[in-house]
Amino acid sequence: MPAVEQYLKPEVIRQIARLDLRAQFIVKGFLQGLHASPFQGFSVEFSEHRKYTPGDDPQDIDWLVYAKTDKYYVKKFEAETNITGYLVMDLSRSMAYTYQQQLSKFEYAICLAAALGYLMIHQQDPVGLVTFDEKIRQSLPPRSKRTQLGNVLSLLAKLKPAGKTNIAHSLIQIAAMLRHRSLVMLFSDLLSDPEPILQALRRLRHGGHDVILFHILDEAEVRFPFEGMVELEEPESQDKLQIDASSFRGDYLRELDAFRELYRRECFQSGIDYVPLDTSMQFDRALTEYLLSRRARC
Repeated sequence: MPAVEQYLKPEVIRQIARLDLRAQFIVKGFLQGLHASPFQGFSVEFSEHRKYTPGDDPQDIDWLVYAKTDKYYVKKFEAETNITGYLVMDLSRSMAYTYQQQLSKFEYAICLAAALGYLMIHQQDPVGLVTFDEKIRQSLPPRSKRTQLGNVLSLLAKLKPAGKTNIAHSLIQIAAMLRHRSLVMLFSDLLSDPEPILQALRRLRHGGHDVILFHILDEAEVRFPFEGMVELEEPESQDKLQIDASSFRGDYLRELDAFRELYRRECFQSGIDYVPLDTSMQFDRALTEYLLSRRARC
């Protein structure tokens, strides 16, 4: 399937492999930091023995150890260390935009998702995929098998961002869908009213889920390199507007800075990781820098 090969071509695999080599210890600590805290008797695996003390449940006594030692020991359990990840992809028409970069915002998001999916599966953590526009369109159940990355990319390769989006509604659907504590990795340009989106993100976070928001813009949307009279098109409504780019640039860049700062501040207060990116950044370097910054904060 040629579209899949676009994201699995040798240079992309080499980029992901380099990312794995350079950030392996960071990723391990990053993912382990997201794993569930120990819960006695819930989703558990055997950890170690300790001496029986009054108040312990007699059902936890290891009678085989008692037979060998004539002493009472109980099995100590801890929660499974795996965390379930969901790659959540925005399919709005605006994600298909690119000005001069080789990758559109959606293709850039696919490369990031491929890297994160690869790293999670390498850690034997299950990862799934959810795509949305005005509502959830596709949902691929989480798996930790090595074939899962191919399944994720096969699905993504068939998709073309088109139409309108409702990010907040889709996130509320996802929050209702998740049954266990999960890692939600959202890839979007966030070109919508921020307040409902932030409320939906807080709802996810308050549900006990870890959230990473990858805010992906095209380089032109960040730099605004246009000169003279230009025609701008609103990506979802397709309304057009003619402006003098030179006089508009200052106001535009100030609005963009305020937009990003709003997300940065609100996400920080809610314990959500906000990662602003643009398509001129090499995706493996951008991801490594994020992981490094996360490690420094933890």
